Amino acid sequence: MKLYMIRHGETDWNRRKCFQGRVDVPLNDNGRRLAQLTREKMPLIAYDRVYCSPLNRARETAQILLEGRYPLDQIRLDQRIIEMDFGCYEGSDITKAGKDPQHPLYNMLWHPELYTPGDKAESFQQLVDRSSGFLKDEIVPLEKECQNILLVAHGALIRSLVVAAGKKAIKDFWGVKYLNCCQTVLDITDGVITLEREAEIFYDPSECEPGWVK
Repeated sequence: MKLYMIRHGETDWNRRKCFQGRVDVPLNDNGRRLAQLTREKMPLIAYDRVYCSPLNRARETAQILLEGRYPLDQIRLDQRIIEMDFGCYEGSDITKAGKDPQHPLYNMLWHPELYTPGDKAESFQQLVDRSSGFLKDEIVPLEKECQNILLVAHGALIRSLVVAAGKKAIKDFWGVKYLNCCQTVLDITDGVITLEREAEIFYDPSECEPGWVK
């Protein structure tokens, strides 16, 4: 069984390099264009199930990717695959945080294994635990009845699923850039999970203006 995981298209907050997290920021025009380009170039796959974050940027991306190819009313929204919670720093400047070692989110960006969240924000371990529960309780048991599953969500959330699958450590969380609408694929065979592909894109990045990614 294959689990195809696609990050949402670009938003204005991606463009402005702001922490987005749980804030429900919609796609911008470029984000819709990236989703459409991805739809046109990605392999046509018959998905047995589709899961999506409840945030609008993920939902609209899924709708663009799947219009006419999968019943949109059967997309399963799941709170367990919502984006990482950055607490009171959602909406703040990512570049500024990354340049200031005294900033509360500096370690989150550069030394995730040392990050201590504040203001009810999520830790990396909490995020990975949430993803692990979704992967083990929801996805792995489907191996005998499904061949292809699509998940449309967020950059940190998808990375956390890779960590939850045992394919990466938290300290290496940001090691691979995840452009908007990139796809990461896990193979699940006899309960064994393999990272098949990570962060592949189906458009020419020189033709777009992607927002911040780590």
